[in-house]
Amino acid sequence: MSAVAILVTTVDSAENARALARAVLDARLAACVQITSASSHYVWKDEVCETQELLLQMKHRADDYAALAALVRRLHCYETPEILRVDVAEADPAYAAWVMESTRRA
Repeated sequence: MSAVAILVTTVDSAENARALARAVLDARLAACVQITSASSHYVWKDEVCETQELLLQMKHRADDYAALAALVRRLHCYETPEILRVDVAEADPAYAAWVMESTRRA
């Protein structure tokens, strides 16, 4: 069984979050996308910024990371999007099986 990983990104609006979530789910590159509010504090172009964003956590097959990251990058609204891969050290076998089944493509 392939390993499970999580792609993390942030976007600027609920509309962009929903569109990105729908695109990755429709492509079967993620089994689940969780969207939560985040107060982000960061440095951008030598300025300290504080922004309300939405954090997306996409549960996916680790083997699909490159394709998922490419889709996120292509559809993302930011000039330099956060695209992080978090490898899951261990997952409940039933959950991992569900991720694999949900991302199975013909």
